[in-house]
Amino acid sequence: MRVFSAALLTFALCGGSNSQTQPPAPAQPLSFEVASVKPAPPPSGDRRVFMFGGGRGGPGTDDPGRLTFENATLMTLITKAYNVATYQVTGPAWLESERYDVIAKLPPDTTKEQSAIMLQNLLAERFRLVLHHESKEFQGFELVVGKNGPKLKKSSPEDAAYDQNKPPSLPAGPPGRDANGFPTLDQPGLIVMMRMSPKGMASRMTARAQTIPRLLDMIGNQLNKPLVDKTGLTGKYDFTLEYAAEVPVGMMLNGGGPPPPPPPPAGGTAPSGDAPEDLVATLPTAIQQQLGLRLDAKKVQLDVLIVDKADKVPTEN
Repeated sequence: MRVFSAALLTFALCGGSNSQTQPPAPAQPLSFEVASVKPAPPPSGDRRVFMFGGGRGGPGTDDPGRLTFENATLMTLITKAYNVATYQVTGPAWLESERYDVIAKLPPDTTKEQSAIMLQNLLAERFRLVLHHESKEFQGFELVVGKNGPKLKKSSPEDAAYDQNKPPSLPAGPPGRDANGFPTLDQPGLIVMMRMSPKGMASRMTARAQTIPRLLDMIGNQLNKPLVDKTGLTGKYDFTLEYAAEVPVGMMLNGGGPPPPPPPPAGGTAPSGDAPEDLVATLPTAIQQQLGLRLDAKKVQLDVLIVDKADKVPTEN
C-alpha cells in the first residue's frame, strides 16, 4: 500500500508540474528582411522585357543577399517558389499575362530551401495566394541508358569536387572558344547557345562536371514534359549536345532574338553545327546519338498545384 500511494503521489506531482508549463510561442514564418512587390510598368523602348522572367540573385549566386524578378508573371513566381514546371500549375489565364517587379532582401546565410519558403510566404501575403496540391498523370519520358552504353565523359576529380553553389568567378577577358568557335567553360558549369542558320534554329549545350538531374532540367525545359531519371548514373560528366530546336517563347526578349552565331576561328571554317545533318536532329535523336542515352515515353505521376485564389494587384509595400 505504501508503494502504491507513493506512486500515485509522484504521478500527481508530475502532472501538476506539466499543467503549469506555458506552451512555446509559435515559430515565426520565414520571411525576407524587406520586399518590394509592384506591378511592372508597361514596356518602353529603353526597357528590356525579359519574357523568361527567371529572376536573378539569391543563395548560390554572386548576389546572395538579394533576389530580383523583373517583369515576371505570377506563374513564374509560383514555379520558382515551389520548384515546379508551368504544366504543374493550374489557375486563371492571367497568371501568365500580368507582370510584376519583385526585389527582396534576404537575411544573412539564407539557404536555397529557406529562400523558396520565403518566396512562398511572400506570395501568400502580397497576392493572397491560396492553392492546394493534387496528383495528376502526365505523358512524359524516362531517361535510360542506350543499348551500347553512355557516351558521357567522366569529369576530372578536381572538377567533380568543385562546389557549384559558390558564386561563379567571371573571367577577366572574353570567354575562350573551341576549334569551331563555340564558347568554352573555364570552370564547371553549363551553357546553352542558340543561333540561326539557313537550315533553322540550332542549339548547343556545353556541360562541364554536370549531373544527370541537371541535364534533365535543361532538356525538360525544351520538351516541356516531365522527365524521370532511370539511368542509374550518379557521377558528374562533361558533354556537348547539339540539336535542332525552336526557341522557347519564354526565352525570347521582346523584339529580340537568339544570340548570333559565333565567328569561325582565324583561318577556320564555320562551326560544324551549321551542317544540315546536325540541324535536322531532334532533341531525342541527338540525346541518343551523342550521349548514348534514350528517352522512353512513359506515363508519369506528378504533384500539381491548383490555384484557388490570387489577387491581380498585390498589396502595398
